[in-house]
Amino acid sequence: MTKQNNMLVPILTLGVFAIINTEMGVIGLLPLAATQFHISISEAGLLVSLFALTVAISGPILPLVFSGINRKQVMLLVLGIFLIGNIVSAFTSNFIVVVIARVIPALFHPIYCSLAFTVAATSVREEDAPKAVSKVMMGVSAGMVLGVPVTSLIAGATSFGIAMLFFALVTALAFMATILFVPSLPVHERSSYGAQLRVLKKSITWLSMAAVICINAAVFGVFSYLAEYLGAITHIPGHTISFVLLIYGVANILGNMIAGKILSKNAIRFVASFPFALGAVYILFFFLGQFTIPMALITLVWGILAGAAGNINQYWITSAAPEAPDLANGLFLTSANIGTTIGTTVCGLLLSGIGTQYFVLGGLLFLVLSLVSIVPRNSIRLRLARL
Repeated sequence: MTKQNNMLVPILTLGVFAIINTEMGVIGLLPLAATQFHISISEAGLLVSLFALTVAISGPILPLVFSGINRKQVMLLVLGIFLIGNIVSAFTSNFIVVVIARVIPALFHPIYCSLAFTVAATSVREEDAPKAVSKVMMGVSAGMVLGVPVTSLIAGATSFGIAMLFFALVTALAFMATILFVPSLPVHERSSYGAQLRVLKKSITWLSMAAVICINAAVFGVFSYLAEYLGAITHIPGHTISFVLLIYGVANILGNMIAGKILSKNAIRFVASFPFALGAVYILFFFLGQFTIPMALITLVWGILAGAAGNINQYWITSAAPEAPDLANGLFLTSANIGTTIGTTVCGLLLSGIGTQYFVLGGLLFLVLSLVSIVPRNSIRLRLARL
């Protein structure tokens, strides 16, 4: 492998971080956006919800459309669109323009992320693919968990526009690194659209998607309300909550690294045991959540498992459809976004309906539902392996 190729996975990780940071970092900017554009906080929330909805819709479509184009050219196209979108968002005084400047890049979000997972997996030996993907997944974790507090800190000290320029700066770094260090990556072999779409006829594909939806719902449905829980139930002050969330974020990245190694050795057993491991954490969460020290330790273990969940989800779908990696990664992104939306909604209803302490029951429900898909999916996989 050449020196340029050695740079490939780190650059893909940086690019994924730039894109996920642009998507999730805005969560911490919603109050500022509401003030700057003279709108309600719920209207400002469109910057998040419309982005996620667009990703979910384009996930199974655009990665397939772009699957035959030179990978480097596609990387530069998507990063360039995100860069322009962030710059426009930084300088406009019109909220509708900001929404458009986010929705257009969101269309291309699944293209880059799908490409990043595919290229990382194919840049190494087949048995090392989960490890390579886990490194790219670290960019996802960093963007999702660390992007919010970092961006909030920047915006709090400066302004909404400067925070958007931070997104642009990170994206520009990924763009320049791609130009300088990523070699041309032409697609030599690509299945026809029809051949790739045939994976949708396989039951194992749909079982994998169902499992990903449930696992992501279980993880992010609970995580979305963690700060509220820490304040209302654990009675942790605001600055300490930020520290606990940081613990979760660092643990998330550690979970990516651990999962990549385990998936390379015994993926089926690891995935089958995951709902039980996270379920045990949520049970402890329910009964010990009012105690600060136990809650900090629970959050650490939970963060590791949540980081592993991202790798599990990506592996679970792509291993079900290895003949169509771009489409499979697009289906992963769509399923993950659907799961996040459903999980956040259900756990939010439990929180408002029966109390803050009980929203974690939504996470347990989705973990049970995930087994309904995981068990038959494993049976199919083992049966195919014997043939």
